[in-house]
Amino acid sequence: MPTTLAPAKVNLFLHVGEVQANGRHPLDSLVMFAGPEAADRVSVETADKLTLNVTGPRSAGLEIDERNLVLRAANALLEASGKMRGAALTLDKHLPVAAGIGGGSADAGATLRLLRDLWSLDADLVQQVAVPLGGDVPVALTGRTALMQGEGERVLVQEEMPTLPAVLVNPGVDCPTGAVFKAFDAAGAGAGFSELARIPRFETATTMIDWLESQRNDLEPVAIDLVPVIGKVLAAMSELPQARLARMSGSGATCFALFDTRDAADVAAEDIAATYPDWWVRATGLGDAA
Repeated sequence: MPTTLAPAKVNLFLHVGEVQANGRHPLDSLVMFAGPEAADRVSVETADKLTLNVTGPRSAGLEIDERNLVLRAANALLEASGKMRGAALTLDKHLPVAAGIGGGSADAGATLRLLRDLWSLDADLVQQVAVPLGGDVPVALTGRTALMQGEGERVLVQEEMPTLPAVLVNPGVDCPTGAVFKAFDAAGAGAGFSELARIPRFETATTMIDWLESQRNDLEPVAIDLVPVIGKVLAAMSELPQARLARMSGSGATCFALFDTRDAADVAAEDIAATYPDWWVRATGLGDAA
């Protein structure tokens, strides 16, 4: 049974512009993906019709209808292909939902990759299907370290970037994307937005983290106002031994800390998990999806 990882997406920085007439926002974000320690898994088998089965420790409460982004992606690809096809999809759910790490988008991207191969479809067609599914789906489909721009449809792959040792933490509180952007708009934020022309080349994780310190997540302040525990998470992560940088990913509530070495990240993850046993904590290496 073909199976692929759907890893957590981490926005190393996220610059957001003012809301547009279509209700969406221009974005500028450098995205990396977690390793298998922080990933869902999607499998597919040949079948006469399209079905979805959801398993895993975080499957409870997930819809198995058109509200599920996996089924939406599969049906959109089916319609775009113009042929009657089937597939039995299984989503093994491990990532927190409404968490700012693109779990649903990662699942959709993995689904599109699997069905592209199963149904022998053109890669350009699959990329076109990904765009209207959501801002994170095109980059999740690519699965590469990338600068994500426009409304997420422009994915500029960044070659030969160092792996970043990291700890991901989610406090177990939903932080709905729509509410965060609504608060962002109400605050009149986003003026002066501009895209980065390019990302510098980095030889080591240390030099890349040095540069990332000058960046930001524009949604972080409003997300903290809506979900104050995010501030608690960031404070706890900033105090971890050898933590270089702590920041919120996406629209929250997941936050990440970066380290110079994987050993330091592993030790820090053990520390914060012991202190906050109810939080979801994973040490990982950020880079291209496996």
